[in-house]
Amino acid sequence: MSGGPENAGAQAIAEAARAVAAVVRGRSADEALSAAQGSPSRPAVRAVALGTLRWYLRLRPAVDALLTRPGNLAPEVHALLVTASHQIEYSRDAPALIVNLAVEAARVLGQPRACGLVNAVLRRFVREREALLARVDRDPAAAAAHPAWLFDALASAWPEHCRRILQANNAHPPMVLRLSTRRRSAADYLADLAAAGMGGSVLEWTATGAGSAAVVLDRPAAVGALPGFSEGWVSVQDAGAQLAPALLAALPGMRVLDACAAPGSKTTHLLEAAPGPIDLTAVDIDAGRLGRVAQNLGRLGLAARLIAADLRDPASFWDGRPYERILVDAPCSGTGVIRRHPDIKLLRRAEDTAAFARTQLEILRAAFGMLAPGGRLVYSTCSVLPAENEAVVGRFLEGEPQAAPAPMPNGEALAPGALARTVGAQLLPGGAAGSDGFYYACIEKTTR
Repeated sequence: MSGGPENAGAQAIAEAARAVAAVVRGRSADEALSAAQGSPSRPAVRAVALGTLRWYLRLRPAVDALLTRPGNLAPEVHALLVTASHQIEYSRDAPALIVNLAVEAARVLGQPRACGLVNAVLRRFVREREALLARVDRDPAAAAAHPAWLFDALASAWPEHCRRILQANNAHPPMVLRLSTRRRSAADYLADLAAAGMGGSVLEWTATGAGSAAVVLDRPAAVGALPGFSEGWVSVQDAGAQLAPALLAALPGMRVLDACAAPGSKTTHLLEAAPGPIDLTAVDIDAGRLGRVAQNLGRLGLAARLIAADLRDPASFWDGRPYERILVDAPCSGTGVIRRHPDIKLLRRAEDTAAFARTQLEILRAAFGMLAPGGRLVYSTCSVLPAENEAVVGRFLEGEPQAAPAPMPNGEALAPGALARTVGAQLLPGGAAGSDGFYYACIEKTTR
């Protein structure tokens, strides 16, 4: 087999299909794509795999309509058919080229006997795709490439915004940076980007706290190519996630707890945004992911106390001294960041929402027990499902006499297009802010 461009293309499609098959079996896309970490075609593999996952729930039914027994196919062959159909439907490459590459990719996958089937099915898909997809699109959930349970949940929770959310979930996300303006001014950094052949703009709406700014790149770039990345000038973080420090308002000398801290973007931002030194403890249940917090702290030259522990069991790590500020970035369904993690559409199930809500409430109650009287707790998720957001905070407030909603910018005062809820505020993906979907609520502990 030659080592030319066609072979590289077949290799990329094969590796992308392997990743898609792994996600279908239940692995996250990040885990599935780790196998391509050292591949020279890694960017192409990642782009093809994530694009396929983004549209998988629309493409798979169309492909399956061309198969006599789709369940009998080897998982990687089935994934290859869906991956190639994505390239045929959504890429600019010639369909005939993609069919040929997919046939070769079957050999790369160790499935030479499937070459004939791959060729026949994909040639039919090229000829009949308009009719095939028209039949799939009769189901609005399939047309939007979302699982039916999530489509229904979004339509119920956000009837006026549902279409926009679905479109945003299927869009390519912008690359957003958090710039440390104490290290480099925004104007100078924009000049640095231009000198590196990159373009970007500063988001004026982000209340990111002192010492930082949100920069949106015109085109995504490898972090290693970003000016000042190794020097700690910038970190990759969505603009919506950059609101936490301003809401927490940690002051110099305060004891601060960053609960569920990994991978550390908010941990480092809390330290950067504080007007003076704070005593920060970062806790996460996953010791492996806590290592990423340490890496981020090291790159930025920052320090925090790192503890691997379950927040729901404070006795396992807490010294009994109250924290004056607590950030609870709760584990959630991730339905606000689907555009960055399209595998969520395949991995989440309807019953997961209630399970997350129970865990969130347990963490919130445990964290509040460590909050000093007069202290402030910020609860946040990257979910757009009310059951994980205002419903959780509402149940918590009903059952905790010392808890009260704390003043916070709400609705448009927080960000363009943000929606005030019964408690807290919601940013939706694809909204006027251009951010991912985030929920924020501020709670204080009264002294009564």
